[in-house]
Amino acid sequence: MELERIRGVVDVLSQIEEDFSVPKNIRIKIKCVVASLSVNDESVEIRIDKSLQGLDEISDDPNLSSYTRMQIWNVVSVLESI
Repeated sequence: MELERIRGVVDVLSQIEEDFSVPKNIRIKIKCVVASLSVNDESVEIRIDKSLQGLDEISDDPNLSSYTRMQIWNVVSVLESI
């Protein structure tokens, strides 16, 4: 169940990463978050915690569109519920 939800989060983040209307610095940070979620060497809790820290930093970026910010907040909500 947890892994399915994480895969869903990774899918959403990958879509944001591929969106060229999103600033490059944010796409790079999202790529790092996806990588940290995909690492199987760490426990799920640690991966989620690292990802939440990165997403928090991304959501504070003033260059982020409101639509993308809402997507990020939705992803954070899903990760926090795991």
